[in-house]
Amino acid sequence: MSLFKKITAEIRQSILNGTLKAGDPLPSVREASEQWGCAPGTVQRAYRELTLQGLIITQVGQGTRVAAPSLSRTTLRRAALGNRVEAFLLEMMAAGYTPQEVEEAAQEVLARWQARFAPPVQLPKTLLRFVGSHDPIMGLVNGRFAALAPDYELTLTFVGSMGGLLALARQGADIAGCHLWDEESDSYNAPFAMRLLPGRRVALLTLAYRRLGLIVAPGNPLGVQSLADLLRPGVRFANRATGASGRLWLDAQLQRLDLDPQRIRGYEQALKTNLQVAEAVAAGQADVGLGVEAAALACGLDFVLLTRERYDLVIPAQVWELPGVQALAQWLTTAAAHQAIAVLGGYDVTDTGRVAWINETT
Repeated sequence: MSLFKKITAEIRQSILNGTLKAGDPLPSVREASEQWGCAPGTVQRAYRELTLQGLIITQVGQGTRVAAPSLSRTTLRRAALGNRVEAFLLEMMAAGYTPQEVEEAAQEVLARWQARFAPPVQLPKTLLRFVGSHDPIMGLVNGRFAALAPDYELTLTFVGSMGGLLALARQGADIAGCHLWDEESDSYNAPFAMRLLPGRRVALLTLAYRRLGLIVAPGNPLGVQSLADLLRPGVRFANRATGASGRLWLDAQLQRLDLDPQRIRGYEQALKTNLQVAEAVAAGQADVGLGVEAAALACGLDFVLLTRERYDLVIPAQVWELPGVQALAQWLTTAAAHQAIAVLGGYDVTDTGRVAWINETT
């Protein structure tokens, strides 16, 4: 680097880092030439360059001083950087490289460093759409899913078991939540999945067996013990929505027992979830409701057991192969998952994580 450029660079750096502040005097040309051991013309050239950059100012009778900041800090930094780059370029050219070679090498190095320090690209998550019957276990699954499958996003829509299977059939869901009892075969879920998803290979992944019954106020003040008690005068009932598996089961039992649903006060209600039924009883809006024991426990209510039903996730084969679904299926087989579900209350986890396939031969 020439002496003129060295003088210019050192004074500039002292101004930029605050060693020299606005108003500070600089040595006279004669003093600076003695300090640097150079001709006065070299110092004059350096001072002229710094004046053009707006860093110093020379006034008659006052000498040369550091100028008050008139440029932004960004501009000053850029000017300093430009001079460093220029000095580097001159050094490389003195070593025999052409400006084009320096430019190409600089672009390669910059590309590597930009890739190294660039923020990681946030890829969009794969969306998994759950549609089906409400169950507190699905709230537990949703809370754990981000840790189990960080590349996936799970959405929950509760429309009842039948609604979930219909959503699968119409390509409006990836996973359905189902606990439909088939009266003819006295079994759960598979007969409905085969009818609504004909020819499609589908997995039934068991979440748990759950206790279905009557949710009543603490102490069961009305002494409700059976479905027949729902017809008693004054008993207010909270029912599930049409298409919900609990309501389908209730209708089948009422028909089997020859009980007229029109005589049940509140039978026309259509609450979407078990928790809504429990909340209606807890708020005194109903005396009894049909739901699962876990919902009753969550609201501090009592429970009269009527039956036990199996809750399955219905998963088409192509969705089953997704890593996020496999992570969920694996978690459901663990002791940690069984314990977390059991803590909710009202569940039998003996078959939790069990997988059965339907339409295997098609």
